[in-house]
Amino acid sequence: MSATPLVLADPPGPRGRRRILYGSLVALAVFAGLLALALTRLADKGQLDGELWRVFLDYPELRTLLWKGLLATLRAAATGMVLAVALGLLLALGRMSKRRVPRWAATTAVELLRSLPVLMLILFAYLGLPALGWQISTFWALVIGLTAYNGAVLSEIFRAGVRSIDRGQTEAAAALGLRPLQVFRLVQLPQAVRRMSPTLISQLVTLLKDTSLGFVIAYSELLRSGRGAVEFLGSRYALPIYTVMALMYIVTNGLLSLLARWLDQRQSRRLGTGRSTVALDAAAGSAAS
Repeated sequence: MSATPLVLADPPGPRGRRRILYGSLVALAVFAGLLALALTRLADKGQLDGELWRVFLDYPELRTLLWKGLLATLRAAATGMVLAVALGLLLALGRMSKRRVPRWAATTAVELLRSLPVLMLILFAYLGLPALGWQISTFWALVIGLTAYNGAVLSEIFRAGVRSIDRGQTEAAAALGLRPLQVFRLVQLPQAVRRMSPTLISQLVTLLKDTSLGFVIAYSELLRSGRGAVEFLGSRYALPIYTVMALMYIVTNGLLSLLARWLDQRQSRRLGTGRSTVALDAAAGSAAS
């Protein structure tokens, strides 16, 4: 059984490609003009003076502070990503369950968590859990808030990916004697993850950026570290410090996107054109064993 690629729109023709090219050039010219205007204004106000930008050379402690803030951000993001994926899979299984109680419980949890702002979930974990007798650190308060919201969102991504799988594959796997959980693990989930990988990575990048909300509960992530440096050195150094922080976020998220693209290309080469039958072959092997 071969996979039929999902086509959302016809590729543009020659006229459409020319329009896209012209639109891109106009947008690029407008962006370049705005950038030049912004740099001119900053130069007029002395914000591009070399003295300001040498702050990273004059204060080695500043580099150390920002580096530690980045590591704290990555630690919270990595922990939140792992837990959010686990929670998302659990909620997705619950929502697809044929039994009413787990399906209703999972649906209620997903709708509730998706309806609340991430910051509110973080504040609830930081202020509400200690009120209930559970003392937690700022790190875990941030991670719990990120996990709760992103786990609910990821569960819907997983569920949409699983529903996009051809029913013939699941029926064939069931005919081989696989239990529903085995069908999900061996047939549906691998293909769903691959199909939804761009959306998954986009949500994980959002999770990484949301770690900056730890600023509110005094978690020493990158944004709070930079803010503390600005308060200590003076507001005249705000532009260099915040610019470097923005570049750190951009590079980190860019590397995450490149990693996702590499994994997708690697899996495509490994699966080849028969990618839709690989999971079913694995399922057959598992059933035979």
